[in-house]
Amino acid sequence: MDLGLANAATAVVGGGGGMGLATARCLAEEGARVAVIGRSRSALDRAVAQLSGCGSPDALGMVADVRDGAQVDTVFAELGERWNGELNALINAVGPGSVGSFESLTDDQWHQAVEAGVMGMVRCVRAALPSLRKAQWARVVNFSAHSIQRQSVMLAAYTGAKAMLTSVSKNLSLLLAKDEILVNVVSPGSIASESLIGWAESVGVDGSDPYRLMDAIAEHFGHPAHLPRAGLPEEIGPVVAFLASRRNSYMTGANVNVDGGSDFI
Repeated sequence: MDLGLANAATAVVGGGGGMGLATARCLAEEGARVAVIGRSRSALDRAVAQLSGCGSPDALGMVADVRDGAQVDTVFAELGERWNGELNALINAVGPGSVGSFESLTDDQWHQAVEAGVMGMVRCVRAALPSLRKAQWARVVNFSAHSIQRQSVMLAAYTGAKAMLTSVSKNLSLLLAKDEILVNVVSPGSIASESLIGWAESVGVDGSDPYRLMDAIAEHFGHPAHLPRAGLPEEIGPVVAFLASRRNSYMTGANVNVDGGSDFI
């Protein structure tokens, strides 16, 4: 299926690794121009090398901390100059890393979860809006999490931030409908990201085995899925790429679960 992404201008915030990089690879393979934005120059350089080899020879790696509004504004202003002020797709794949129960989390940890998990997205969309509006067609895809529907006591701040992001995204889909800018959310389930694999190894589990990883997740977080294994980042990328594409022409305000099967719709 041709997603209509050839030469599209796309930006993936949090594209230096994990599901963000997997998404950026899909966009590159479809012929899009891709900018990956993140905090780590070394991670971005590695990502750009991959993207250059799979369809986006002019891929960009741009350093910015989404918790700093001035840095976000600077990056999107630079993108506007490079791409004639147009942006077809913005993907926000940054997530808060706070793990802990309600009673254990400090005020600072709650604030950090909201800063990384919600305000980063708000700043990026706000900075990108002029370019999204100028483009012939435009999409926004934000990463939420299936834990907003299937709670875990150890993910209180993370889940709270993701739930807020989902609500704000729904509001954006309403606001931007008049501009025909489609805004959707993807809620990944238990995905074998570097951070999750690292956590598994810290509790004595081989995180590289998606079946053992899912067993550990079920034991520690209570997040089993219908499928008996954890998902892989490359299984998220194609879903996001479709939502971010011209081929998606009428889906907006949706929350798409990619979680290996759950009891939620």
